[in-house]
Amino acid sequence: MPDLSIISIETRILDVPLIRPHKFATTSMDAQPLLLVAITTSCGVTGYGEGVVPGGPWWGGESVETMQAVVERYMAPVLIGRRVDDITGIMADIERVVAGARFAKAAIDVALHDAWARCLGVPVHTLLGGAFRTGVDVTWALGSAPVEEIIAEAREKIENREHFSFKLKMGALDPATDTGRVLRVTEALAGQAGVRVDINARWDRLTALRHLPELADGGVELIEQPTPGEQLEVLAELNALLPIPVMADESVHTPHDALEIARRGAADVLAVKTTKCGGLRRSREVVAVARAAGLACHGATSIEGPIGTAASLHFACAEPGIDFGTELFGPLLLRAELLQEPLHYADGRLHLPTGPGLGVELNMDAVQRWTRN
Repeated sequence: MPDLSIISIETRILDVPLIRPHKFATTSMDAQPLLLVAITTSCGVTGYGEGVVPGGPWWGGESVETMQAVVERYMAPVLIGRRVDDITGIMADIERVVAGARFAKAAIDVALHDAWARCLGVPVHTLLGGAFRTGVDVTWALGSAPVEEIIAEAREKIENREHFSFKLKMGALDPATDTGRVLRVTEALAGQAGVRVDINARWDRLTALRHLPELADGGVELIEQPTPGEQLEVLAELNALLPIPVMADESVHTPHDALEIARRGAADVLAVKTTKCGGLRRSREVVAVARAAGLACHGATSIEGPIGTAASLHFACAEPGIDFGTELFGPLLLRAELLQEPLHYADGRLHLPTGPGLGVELNMDAVQRWTRN
């Protein structure tokens, strides 16, 4: 049996360029910062995790800089000398030292799973009960280009059999203008692909009441987080009003959040990000609550790099409760390839890699090239 004792925790920040700017309701980015966390054991095995947020601290209050400081100063001392298979105990002890900081905790959780699985010579999904499927459907996020370019991009993806479902960000423009823009895209893609929208919690109640029915009538198939995350009563009102599913994202980080959404009937679908939930194990708790309540779960993204995406893929392939597709497109948005062999996307799906741990190997030359400073 290999020595599973943890001897070091190392972090580095990468700034990885994107193939095109990616726009959210309040910001946009042309590079994605990633915090790479490496946990090494006495037997020489290293496991990797990613600390990543979608576009910076505007979303969940964390950034790669804050994550690095918290991991190095407060979390690392909890890990040194412990065994990588003591994940439950380690994460419980970290909770006593650090409140919140779920994105940073997710990086530690994933690195522990990767290291433990590599020590055993098994895939991460084995530690989660085993994979019952070998791939997941992937929705593509369309950019903020003019409508004609967006439609052309979507049609090219469909023709090349890359993606068959698309999401548009809303909330940055005048609501009426934004709604008209989306309806033009939906009309153009009718009968070819599904179109969803994500408003990133930027609309107030009256704006949502006015424009969401237009979107539903115009063929939009799902509305993601139209109003502020804490306003569950408003989300419940909108969910009862609309004939299409409402998905909660900013409203759900914890199992208790999932329970409150279920109690209030505030959403039909939960966006489960292994990053915002605090790792693989906490994500399973969120999904368990959702399944008990009859809610669907979507494998959402924080625009992870290949490590975070591979972790979410193992989770989705081992978790039947992820039953509303995924958005695990992060590596496709990166202009730089960080793996020795890229993750395999084909026919609208992301396919599970084989091999121990996460099943991927970093290209350390590329990692060094994009490391900050």
